[in-house]
Amino acid sequence: MADTPLLSIENVSNAYTSRAYGLFGRKEVKPVLDNVNLELGSGELFGLVGESGCGKSTLGRSILGLIDYKGLITIDGMPQRNSFDRLNRRRQLTLARKVQAVFQDPLASLNPIKRVGEILEEPLKIHRLGDKWERNHRVDEALNLVGLDPSYKARAPRELSGGQRQRVCIASALMLSPKLIIADEAISALDVSVGAQILNLFQDLHHRLGLALFFISHNLNVIYYLCDRIAVMYHGQIVELGVADAVYNAPAHPYTRALLAAATTILGEDSTGNASDSTPTLFCRYAPRCPSLCPACSTALSKLVNIAPPNAPPHFTRCLRLDI
Repeated sequence: MADTPLLSIENVSNAYTSRAYGLFGRKEVKPVLDNVNLELGSGELFGLVGESGCGKSTLGRSILGLIDYKGLITIDGMPQRNSFDRLNRRRQLTLARKVQAVFQDPLASLNPIKRVGEILEEPLKIHRLGDKWERNHRVDEALNLVGLDPSYKARAPRELSGGQRQRVCIASALMLSPKLIIADEAISALDVSVGAQILNLFQDLHHRLGLALFFISHNLNVIYYLCDRIAVMYHGQIVELGVADAVYNAPAHPYTRALLAAATTILGEDSTGNASDSTPTLFCRYAPRCPSLCPACSTALSKLVNIAPPNAPPHFTRCLRLDI
């Protein structure tokens, strides 16, 4: 990874406020992210994996500046601002040219009343890039990059298949030539064969354009297939972090092992449940579900510890029982 990271996440925390027992109930604060620290290098394929409700999508939206958060997120040397900062419109436009997103539901991501060509041209118009001819040429290039013919410019989103819609979403993310793409469950709404094609497309774009990818998924097999490094999240904390081979073939945290055991196929659904099903403790958050629980798990604070041998790439885990 480069000495200066493309993406730096420092002590990022987030909490949602909800009302118990309806509109007039008392407010409850529910922590979602707890002091997350990560770095992503230029051109790196990085995977974040965890079950539903663990906070991985919240982290993705924090990186994009779509929601409020505490901490510091830096993209290509520029601090990201949260969604409540309305005083730096120029900064937000600059950051938008550095990082773009591909979300889970391609149909919901595309304007249903516009044609594909209009959808792809819109970012260029907003950023005032090129004249009409140049923008049209750029749209054709983007469609070719994602494996679609330029004739698709005349089609509406409803006329496309799910895989074609996701390719259009990826093309839209490429229009501003970003350095980083956040892909949040980008294949979970697609069938197995189409999802595999989209994964291969991400790999191809990475090699051809030097794109960095922050890929979010609930499936550890998918993450391992695509990514160079993997971070495993549970209840808003990173519980394991390392190169893909180490995390996948020698998982050190019990939760990572549970994810690996549950992911039966490369694109299959896991069965680990929902992270909100159990209440996190002040100490090890996985303790209520861990099959290797020891007394220290409920009394000692767990920290990320590098367990890699000397001269090996770092392999961090947040487990008090490294010998299990």
